[in-house]
Amino acid sequence: MSSQLSAIDLLKLGDEGRKKPFLNQYWSYIMGVAFGLGTGVFMNFGTRRPIMSGIQKHVIATVGWCGLLTYVQKYRDDYLAEKDAVFRHYIELHSEDFPVPERKKIADILEPWVPIR
Repeated sequence: MSSQLSAIDLLKLGDEGRKKPFLNQYWSYIMGVAFGLGTGVFMNFGTRRPIMSGIQKHVIATVGWCGLLTYVQKYRDDYLAEKDAVFRHYIELHSEDFPVPERKKIADILEPWVPIR
């Protein structure tokens, strides 16, 4: 079905009924916790203290990393949405440059196989 759609139809499909995968939704929090705890452990290791001492460092680093990575994800989502909007607008203005692709069978695409012995 989608191979017979034009470029603008493919861009207009949208996200209806789609759900982001688990890791795509929560990667910033997972990595924030890992980097935050790692930062606290690294700081304690560098100052020759027990690894989990000064738990406030771990908490502050975790909150900081989670906030930073959430901001980066939001910025990335906004950038990609703007990029898609620019593509969509260009395709709407220049639809003659984007013809509907012709349907091909796999047999037409593959070259004949000749065994070399």
